[in-house]
Amino acid sequence: MPNLQQPAVLLLADGNVLYGKAFGKIGTATGEICFNTGMTGYQEVFTDPSYSGQMLIMNNVHIGNYGIKDTDVESSSVKIRGLIGRNLEDKFSRYQATDSLESYLKANNIVAIEGIDTRALVAHIRTKGAMNCIISSENTDIDFLTAELAKVPNMDGLELASTVSTTEEYELGDTNSPLKVAVLDFGVKQHILSCLVSRGAHVRVHPAKTPLSRLKEFNPNGYFISNGPGDPAAMPYAVTTLKAILAEDKPVFGICLGHQLLALANDIPTFKMHHGHRGLNHPVKNIITGQCEITTQNHGFGVDPEAVKNNPAVEITHINLNDNSIEGIRVIGKKAFSVQYHPESTPGPHDSRYLFDDFVKMMQENLN
Repeated sequence: MPNLQQPAVLLLADGNVLYGKAFGKIGTATGEICFNTGMTGYQEVFTDPSYSGQMLIMNNVHIGNYGIKDTDVESSSVKIRGLIGRNLEDKFSRYQATDSLESYLKANNIVAIEGIDTRALVAHIRTKGAMNCIISSENTDIDFLTAELAKVPNMDGLELASTVSTTEEYELGDTNSPLKVAVLDFGVKQHILSCLVSRGAHVRVHPAKTPLSRLKEFNPNGYFISNGPGDPAAMPYAVTTLKAILAEDKPVFGICLGHQLLALANDIPTFKMHHGHRGLNHPVKNIITGQCEITTQNHGFGVDPEAVKNNPAVEITHINLNDNSIEGIRVIGKKAFSVQYHPESTPGPHDSRYLFDDFVKMMQENLN
């Protein structure tokens, strides 16, 4: 916590006003409020492209106490719109760290507010649901902020994946590998790519709106459909491409947004969740094996459970043990599967990394 801080204000769309102190960049930020209950891994969370457009509450009391390390990232920059915390710490203790949280936020132009009762705020969001909000440390006039907040679009219906996708193709891994994976990047996390490369895959990452004809030029053994931000129902271009990919009958693996898109490609609708799932300790049951996993999650949209159950082309593979939401599906008669959670788990437990092994095995079997 810096010694000198100017006042800051947080205004919710339901009219609630909370006062705190400025942290990070002095300015104004808007977006949809959400919360993450993880105690560690804040830097990986901040740089996850799936958080684009979000105003993030970190529910742990102290954030920033182990500083910033260059390798603890999921993309090249911070992707959250704004940060809300109880105690945002400028001093850090980890000797490997190279920067403080406040310097890092300033370098990435992120407005933050601290001194907020985050436990009470999270309880409010859990009751009232996700909503837009505005943080300002440069103008605390509530009438002005109310007018600015009214201009912010709702996340429902918002297409954001193409704004965080790579603009140019790039490749990772051993170019001599027999396993080639074409990745559709809707906001892919770097550790997802690392999980593929560490298992021997040669990966080529493509912009979000790449057509199947271009993907096929890589001659892939499998397709990966990435995570990302925004409303999957606002991405008909991706659904069209995924339907064409499924017709190829090659292995397909989707994570998070990729899971929702696989559902849409099988005529299963998605929906906006009340307040989403974001954290490191969500229990999920693999109903194929009967085993349970502790998972990392970050999503505000879900797959319609009744539509999945009534679709003969799709089988449910995983369910959330907190609310019975759909956490995994596979397409019957195809080599295609997906999960709603994040098996790369950075941050988080590694219970679910077997899914990358399953995908690699599926591609290897397809070689024969």
